[in-house]
Amino acid sequence: MKHFSLDIDKDGIALVTFDSPERSMNVLSNDVINEINEWVAKISEDDSIKGAVVTSGKSAFCAGADLEEMGGRFTNLAKLMKVDEQAAKRELFEVVFPLNAAFRALETCGKPVAAAVNGLALGGGFELALACHARFVADDNPKLKLGFPEVMIGLLPGAGGTQRVPRMIGLMNAAPLLLQAKQIKAKEALSMGLVNAVVPMAELIDAAKAWVLENPKAKQPWDQDRFKFPGGGPWTPQGFPMFAGSSAMVRKESFGNYPAMGNILRCVYEGAQLPMDAALRVETRYFCDLLLRPESHNMIRSLFMSKQAIDKGDARPKSQKPGEVNKVGIIGAGFMGAGVAYVSAMAGIEVVLIDRDQEAADKGKQLTIDEQAKRVKRKKTTQEKADAIAARITATTDYALLKDVDLVVEAVFEDSDLKAKITKMVEEVIGDTAIFGSNTSSIPITDLAKASARPENFIGLHFFSPVHKMALLEIIKGEKTSEYAISRALDFATKIRKTPIVVEDTRGFYANRCVMRYINEGMNMLSEGVKPALIENAAKGAGMPVGPLSLQDEVAIDLGYKVLKQTKADLGNNYVAGRIDPILIAMVEKHERLGRKNGKGFYDYNGREKSLWPELGQFAVEGLLETQPSLQEVKDRIMYAQAIEAARTMAEGIVHDPREADLGSIFGWGFAPFTGGAISFIDTIGAKRFVARADELRDAHGDQFEVPELLRDMAQSGETFYGKFRPKTDKAA
Repeated sequence: MKHFSLDIDKDGIALVTFDSPERSMNVLSNDVINEINEWVAKISEDDSIKGAVVTSGKSAFCAGADLEEMGGRFTNLAKLMKVDEQAAKRELFEVVFPLNAAFRALETCGKPVAAAVNGLALGGGFELALACHARFVADDNPKLKLGFPEVMIGLLPGAGGTQRVPRMIGLMNAAPLLLQAKQIKAKEALSMGLVNAVVPMAELIDAAKAWVLENPKAKQPWDQDRFKFPGGGPWTPQGFPMFAGSSAMVRKESFGNYPAMGNILRCVYEGAQLPMDAALRVETRYFCDLLLRPESHNMIRSLFMSKQAIDKGDARPKSQKPGEVNKVGIIGAGFMGAGVAYVSAMAGIEVVLIDRDQEAADKGKQLTIDEQAKRVKRKKTTQEKADAIAARITATTDYALLKDVDLVVEAVFEDSDLKAKITKMVEEVIGDTAIFGSNTSSIPITDLAKASARPENFIGLHFFSPVHKMALLEIIKGEKTSEYAISRALDFATKIRKTPIVVEDTRGFYANRCVMRYINEGMNMLSEGVKPALIENAAKGAGMPVGPLSLQDEVAIDLGYKVLKQTKADLGNNYVAGRIDPILIAMVEKHERLGRKNGKGFYDYNGREKSLWPELGQFAVEGLLETQPSLQEVKDRIMYAQAIEAARTMAEGIVHDPREADLGSIFGWGFAPFTGGAISFIDTIGAKRFVARADELRDAHGDQFEVPELLRDMAQSGETFYGKFRPKTDKAA
């Protein structure tokens, strides 16, 4: 076998080691499934084998299904769907069910089988362990986690997870693992009853083998006579309450946008009332249903395949090779600069954090100290490690300490003159190969680079707030930015574990251009007399994490006000005022409502509680509309405003790759993840239908809904963004 090896010891225990060649992690491909059937048959039929222990030859146990292989098969089935839907569904079932059948054969092979889980086991990898009769888990691997991440990409655990976990730990305890993608450590798994023992890595195999010898007639609980669900099945007084309210809870969390959550509940409810063999077939049917939905297809593509490729540096210029960023300088120790310092120190990078006085610099470092204190309190790290991370940050006012940094991040206020002054001060000190990155949110990088003596090493590094929680890093190329500078910026992104997108220079770049369309459309509707609650709730119902007014509060109203002022100053007579201008100006200058940071914005804040400011009606120019628009009309305005701007950036060549546009929209401002991103949103609707609806919105509400000519051309030709712009090497996926 290629992926597994069998080593039978003197006691007749077969050690089955999963170790796929030329892969950093084991995954469940079609070839792997075939080999599982092969060694399961050998264990079952060979009388000299008394039992088996399944482990991994890698640091991780198994990362789950091979989604890239699955994606290729899905492409072929999608074509068949258009010709014969029922045939496509039958074929898909035959493609998917063999993994479930293989795991079922494993647990009914007639010999005891234990899993020796030495590292991370997620999705199908966890299901492989659950199909064994016992599980022994290493307690000294800090990266070891168990769980089902499938719901995060629009799927469900499709190899028995929805059936085995509830039968092991009960319906209520299973819900967070299945519906919330909760990942657990070894000791929590032990306390929940999902594993038999937690032992040191050095004792893992021996402990599993000892159990096999002691349990020659092992069977899964559900294959034994008189099996009962822990805590009661769905038809019992104890088990029924979960299902009585579960649909409502799922609706509240997902607004009906994530079919995987509903299908998981159906799998658990229906499967719990059936024998295991029938239950597994039910699970597979619901899994296939998801695979044929556009939501799942888009989420798998964007949140798994595209993210993996982009995180690995797919945007790196071909002329460049990966390098190292070991020391950075950060100018400005405010909230953004302090956040960049924190994630850099966490990644093992030495940091020089500079501000205008020592008190401000020390305050910036305090964020790292405070965040590490929280981690120590939650037992996620030790005090020794926390102190070591904080020690990597030197808080200072001395620019001379920047002499040997690899990269500088300027994170001062949105003021062109101040940024120019900082650029010159830094360049007097740093080495010739060091990169200067400006964390501006709106000012064109080419304009800022005019202050630089070496614009080829000048680049935009747009972080999102709060830095330690937001996954995206927008890398902006100036007119003279070199490929070397882009590559070093990607090195930095990789090291601090951010998802990078590389975009061309324009005011607002990609993310802020699009997110401002979202926020602006919310304020446009406010000025027209649409009720604020309808605006906010429609946005959340469309899949946005927060409404546009709430988002403006989070990023700070005065920041929007400052950007407005700076843009007006930069454009001079070319500046055209919008409907949002009087709202922002009044909120800051008249009412001193700056957003969440001062507890007053479009919302009033009381700790974690918030409510819409009752006086927002003053911004409705002609008063509240007597007849409010439909929920769908408001949703369309919110979603189309963002998607059209994303399409404009593609048409203008600001973003070249639809994968980066989709990832930027999801991780930059939270564009409804179930859509796969702003560009996938358009492709799923279809250019022709999308343009027709956009034209209706334009005629009713304004030119913000005018689509670019590129999109009109695509509507005529029937093209998609992914078909037209995806790199040739990546189209198959």
